[in-house]
Amino acid sequence: MNNKPFRIRCSAISDIMTNDRSGKQMGKTAQSYCEQWLKEQLYQRRKTFYSKYCDKGNQVEAGSIDFVVEQLRLGFALKNEKYYENDFIHGTPDVVLPEMIIEMKNSWDCFTFPLFDEAPDKAHVAQVQGYMELTGKDKAVICYVLSDMPEDLINKEVWREANRMGKLELEPELEAEIREQYLYSKCAPPLRLKTFEVQRNPDFIQSVYTRVIECRNYLQTLKF
Repeated sequence: MNNKPFRIRCSAISDIMTNDRSGKQMGKTAQSYCEQWLKEQLYQRRKTFYSKYCDKGNQVEAGSIDFVVEQLRLGFALKNEKYYENDFIHGTPDVVLPEMIIEMKNSWDCFTFPLFDEAPDKAHVAQVQGYMELTGKDKAVICYVLSDMPEDLINKEVWREANRMGKLELEPELEAEIREQYLYSKCAPPLRLKTFEVQRNPDFIQSVYTRVIECRNYLQTLKF
């Protein structure tokens, strides 16, 4: 069993920052996260999560980083493999540059791509706040990228549509139409990349540290 006290992954910071109706105490989402964390420790298991959306993100990440580097004229950048941690938070940023960190978010298709959004997802902001704290950077850029779907995932979408229609295979015209729906490399870069700059917020990080302590106290109350 892991004897380390509770810490929060940067990608899950938003899960513990929910409050109850009074706005002062931990909310149910935060409590549920704590309970899941404790089960992982007790059973020495990690709750796994899989989705086709994550699958695409993992497969296209390297190419997305190259695309962002080119569009933002960063010169050169590689996927970060270094794991960072302190007594309260931990995680692995996507890209760490001397002056900032970059967080990649790969959209499934144009309908999930935040083309018209004026602000990034709050959970992603919380995530990069954690990364900035761990790396000592004062700036982060959240990059939403719309990339071509990998061939194996397109094939799965074709299969799903054929299965939905009760067919073994689709007509060539319909299959071509489905394939075209997931290919975006011919679109202009502004239609494929949306960026948001985020500045480091020490007050928010302090609130995260305070909540981590509250989570530790809540974990002490759990009985089984």
